[in-house]
Amino acid sequence: MTSKTSNRSFLRRHLWQVMGVVVVVVLAWVFLPRLLFGPTVRVIEVVQRDFVQSVVASGRVEAPHRIDIGTQLTGVVAKVPVAEGQQVKADEVLVELDNSELRASAQQADHAVAQASARLRQLREVQAPVAEQTVAQAQAALDLALVEQHRNEDLVAKGFASRAALDQSRTNVKMADAQLRAARHQHQSARTGGSEHALAETVLAAARASADAARARLGYATIRAPVDGTLISRNVERGDVVQPGKVLMTLSPAGDIQLVVQIDEKNLALLSVGQQVQASADAYPGKRFAATLAYISPGVNVQTGAVEVKLDVADPPAVLRQDMTVSVDIAVARRAGALLVPTDAVHDVAGRTPWVLLVTGGRAHRRSIRIGLRSAGWIEVLDGLAAGDRIVPSDVPNIVDGSRLRARVDDASGA
Repeated sequence: MTSKTSNRSFLRRHLWQVMGVVVVVVLAWVFLPRLLFGPTVRVIEVVQRDFVQSVVASGRVEAPHRIDIGTQLTGVVAKVPVAEGQQVKADEVLVELDNSELRASAQQADHAVAQASARLRQLREVQAPVAEQTVAQAQAALDLALVEQHRNEDLVAKGFASRAALDQSRTNVKMADAQLRAARHQHQSARTGGSEHALAETVLAAARASADAARARLGYATIRAPVDGTLISRNVERGDVVQPGKVLMTLSPAGDIQLVVQIDEKNLALLSVGQQVQASADAYPGKRFAATLAYISPGVNVQTGAVEVKLDVADPPAVLRQDMTVSVDIAVARRAGALLVPTDAVHDVAGRTPWVLLVTGGRAHRRSIRIGLRSAGWIEVLDGLAAGDRIVPSDVPNIVDGSRLRARVDDASGA
């Protein structure tokens, strides 16, 4: 009992000393590495892979041209069988005007054509043959009058007829000759190529022209789609009074699609016609499609500092709609096996001498680098680093040139 009591008394006397030693050991285990080797710091390894520099921007879907649909007549709208946003085929009816008066005018013009045609037919089938018979009859009458005149001349010479009978026969010859000439003129006028025939043909041609004009006006009462496309606006309803010069609908032709994009002028030097583009509608971000840079505006917008470019879409997806917002990724440069670091790991990236904190021998060392392509948060390093080098991100505090540290690799290769 005396021995146990003595041991307890010893422990009570030395407890605080033991606890103090334990605390010192724990503190040393925790803080000594930091004091000797520096703090644990997140670092990024330099990666090497194929790299594409791209310019990212947004824009809208546009047709290369739009067709404003109007009317050539003043009239009242009877029907509008299509709706805004509807896809229509060429020659499909878009608007119908009240055409009752126009139909009556067209029928009247058709009757005038029929009347003129009947008059020409009458000349060919009736008057020309009758005139020909009249010529034959006048010729026979003249021949008879000449025979009578010759007989009377013989009788007067022999003294068997009076002078008055001879004068009468001569008068009959003159009358018969005049009737023959008149019959011949009538026949020539009635036959093909004659004046009366030409007049009848002219009347028929004028009637047909009037009928064509009347039918054309009747056709104007039905407004049809000139090409396949989508109606992107409709400004007319049944009962409206419309007139020439008023836009009733706007049609976006099918097939040809362009993307109109505003690019920051600082990227102008990177752009060239023919560059390949990947695009997607903001409403369908998962459906990407190809486009080609087709046009670069020669001017810069003073207010926005942007350059307008147009991209041709050879095979537009069905989801595209007029004026849709799209995002584009224009590949402006490619590099195989490029050394890459995240943009946020480079100090003074916009200056003349960009640099990074390179980790070697347990310390951070300032290293100047030469940079190349930039895109999507990555920078190509042309000189100053090698694949696998470890660098300290610029947002890590309290690490400067010469600082001790223990590196903890942060894999950013898939960023």
